[in-house]
Amino acid sequence: MLKLVRSIAYTLFAAAFLFAASFSAPAQQVVDKTVATVSDGVSTELITYSDLMWQLALVPGIPLSPASSEDLNRALQLVIRQRLIALEAERLPRGIETTDEEIKNEIEIILRSFPSSADFIERLNTVGFKSIDDPNFRDLIAQRIAIEKYVDFRFRSFVVITPEQEQRYYREVYTPEFRQMNPDRILPSFEEAREEINAILTREQVAEDIERFIDNAESRAEIVILNQV
Repeated sequence: MLKLVRSIAYTLFAAAFLFAASFSAPAQQVVDKTVATVSDGVSTELITYSDLMWQLALVPGIPLSPASSEDLNRALQLVIRQRLIALEAERLPRGIETTDEEIKNEIEIILRSFPSSADFIERLNTVGFKSIDDPNFRDLIAQRIAIEKYVDFRFRSFVVITPEQEQRYYREVYTPEFRQMNPDRILPSFEEAREEINAILTREQVAEDIERFIDNAESRAEIVILNQV
């Protein structure tokens, strides 16, 4: 696909990948410690070392034994952002429910990003989960889905992309990118590409709205780093 599309998709995937609510499992193979706290003045979210390891385990190719300080700190910054969204989501009048089918589908999507199921399960074992059927792992996935639903409710449902924006993107971005990447192919017409363009512009707008929300939430929150990783 187009280079710009891949870049946007990767950025949004990385953000969404780490938007899971706070979670604590009773048994872990890693030595756990509280790394940071995030508070909005009403509630406080803890971030533990295992929180960071769980997130890294879900990303193909990231070393776990040991995890690098760079990867752990990158995960920490993203988990801080997730906690800010989790605190906002708690203000909804009722919780967001997830179904077994949604959890199953989400796990299948994650599995497809790994070389094999055995490779993924090995990574889960490394960070304390017994299998993909481990109740604690399924709870983690359920909370991730709940946060993604909140993002849809809070941001995506309010995005409006105009025909003028779609046409400008087609002229200024889609067309030159397509011709550069596919010199021997016929350029799709605007109508043929319109659905894809609308999806791209929607994702861009959601990403911008989330960034503004995070900046605002960070300015109001108290974030304390207790242990360096």
